[in-house]
Amino acid sequence: MAAANPLYDFVTHLGDNALILGHRLGEWCGHGPVLEQDIAMTNIALDLIGQARMYLDYAGKLSGENRSEDDMAYKRDVMDFKNALITELRNGDFADSIARQFFFDQWNFLLLQAMTESSDETLKAIAQKSIKEVTYHKRWSSEWVTRLGDGTDESKEKIQRAIEDVWMYTGELFMSQPADADLIAAGVIPDVTGLKAAWDEAVKAVISEATLTLPEDEFMQDGGRTGFHTEHLGYILAEMQFLPRAYPDATW
Repeated sequence: MAAANPLYDFVTHLGDNALILGHRLGEWCGHGPVLEQDIAMTNIALDLIGQARMYLDYAGKLSGENRSEDDMAYKRDVMDFKNALITELRNGDFADSIARQFFFDQWNFLLLQAMTESSDETLKAIAQKSIKEVTYHKRWSSEWVTRLGDGTDESKEKIQRAIEDVWMYTGELFMSQPADADLIAAGVIPDVTGLKAAWDEAVKAVISEATLTLPEDEFMQDGGRTGFHTEHLGYILAEMQFLPRAYPDATW
């Protein structure tokens, strides 16, 4: 069964990360601060949704229940979602969304880089395709952290506050599950705990260039991968899942 399948769990985690963050960025469509960045965020959202489709299609096959990617996205309840909490945080203002994206992009890039060597051919192919997109995502969000931090007094204050607000959600990205051990040993997935040092180095380099300050490592939120979420995810799913649940036989 899917619940006892560690690979299903991990692949669903990656798919849900991409799906939920893609949905969040999609909410910026038509509301960006300038047209160019409105389009940029929309394109990143589309990249993430494309990645979500690949992951969730694979997860559906691993589930043992012949689920489609749409079944995975639209027919699971909130506690069945395994996304990291950082991906479901509300957009807030532009600085809030940039801080959220920046921390996630740095992690996602390192994860995909490691996963291009996966012994699982499907995960390897997804990583090799997706890392080209995520390389751009990482550059885009890093540049905006630098521009806001080294910009006006107001932009610096806003991005600094956003970094401090989001920071407590970053630690979860490096928390593995006991069932991951066999997958790591078999070279199927990377050990996310081993990505932390490289992530710290990359994040600190951008933060330093932006003349900003990282918060101290204290309490870190977690629980997303095991089905415990913030209140925000329920609102996302209520919006995202309404149409396919209300009209399950509809096609387009």
